[in-house]
Amino acid sequence: MRLYIKSAIFSAIVVLILSGILLGIRLTQVGTELTLVGAEADVLWKVFSAAALIFVYNLFRDPIERVLGLIPKPTLSAGLRDLSQRQFVQRLIWCFLIAAALIFPFLGSRSQIDLATLVLIYVMLGLGLNIVVGLAGLLDLGYVGFYAVGAYTYAMLALYFGVGFWTGLVAAGIMAAFFGFILGFPVLRLRGDYLAIVTLGFGEIIRILLNNLTDITGGPRGIGNIPKPTLFNLEFSKRASDGAQTFHEYFGIAFNSNHRVMFLYLLALVLVLITVFVINRLIRMPIGRAWEAMREDEIACRALGLNPTHIKLSAFTIGATFAGFAGSFFAARQGFISPESFTFIESAIILAIVVLGGMGSQIGVILAAIVMTVLPEMAREFNEYRMLLFGLMMVLMMIWRPQGLLPMKRPHVELKP
Repeated sequence: MRLYIKSAIFSAIVVLILSGILLGIRLTQVGTELTLVGAEADVLWKVFSAAALIFVYNLFRDPIERVLGLIPKPTLSAGLRDLSQRQFVQRLIWCFLIAAALIFPFLGSRSQIDLATLVLIYVMLGLGLNIVVGLAGLLDLGYVGFYAVGAYTYAMLALYFGVGFWTGLVAAGIMAAFFGFILGFPVLRLRGDYLAIVTLGFGEIIRILLNNLTDITGGPRGIGNIPKPTLFNLEFSKRASDGAQTFHEYFGIAFNSNHRVMFLYLLALVLVLITVFVINRLIRMPIGRAWEAMREDEIACRALGLNPTHIKLSAFTIGATFAGFAGSFFAARQGFISPESFTFIESAIILAIVVLGGMGSQIGVILAAIVMTVLPEMAREFNEYRMLLFGLMMVLMMIWRPQGLLPMKRPHVELKP
């Protein structure tokens, strides 16, 4: 126990200092000046409790870890494990999930449907980044830049040229793919931290350009009055614009504002299902095998005659395409976008979704997107500590399950002893 006294004291002091600065002190505007104000007593008690908990854990680390090791971990029996890996059962589970997702908007409230639509946007972004990070093994910290390109492409086409949503969706995907292709060239010879720094810079360059090109993008004011998606030129508004017809008038039903929310949800669901299908097919194609080969060992990949340049460019281009689709849908759903919607924290959240779900795992990314989006909404009273809890959750995940919630299943052969 004496061996851990110094580390326990040091850890408690670090927690006390950092928590005290982050939570115990805040800036408050008094008149025209900013003044430092101490936190309330309950916040200070939380800070001291966290420091005491860290101190006790580090002091009695060995007994605590022995006790935790005695707790049985939940595992599936051999029969259930074999059954869950059968292709028929997997398809049955997917069909059940899709059916539940289709029925959900007819049973949930408006706020729940709107939250589910936001979840689907993050699912699409997570699946797109999963190609770059999870399959190709390229650390991308500027993925939000492609998201912004897609959103602004549709917004500006609709604003200046009157382009509809469906045409703008395709154009946003193409433009984001072009930017992904352009980004691929500078990072061809980079790996690891250097690659992350360059992609981070790319995301910030895009945001700063959108902020400064005020004549085109509106700058900090953003772009408003972005047209909503229509169903075969049927608008979900109370009154139709010139040359169009409303959804409720065409079907002879009463106007309901929930129809638009339900349509946006179903549209996002269709886009996610298309994304899942396309990526699932790509994984089974030679290009998907090449991504995984380069992720495991680039030198061996070159020795096998594969061209890393083409593999990296394809990963960045295809991953950026899905970000462009998600960005255009986000712009149409919100009706207003600004550079503040595409900060670095968005890239961090999307990357956390990929890591939390399991690198390369599609169902894992979907589960992680639900967790990362729904939990903050359920715990609004902890909104001030959202990023602190978010970081704590990631640290615990790296300790408890570094491979992710649902890691990717790879074909393998086990030799019996």
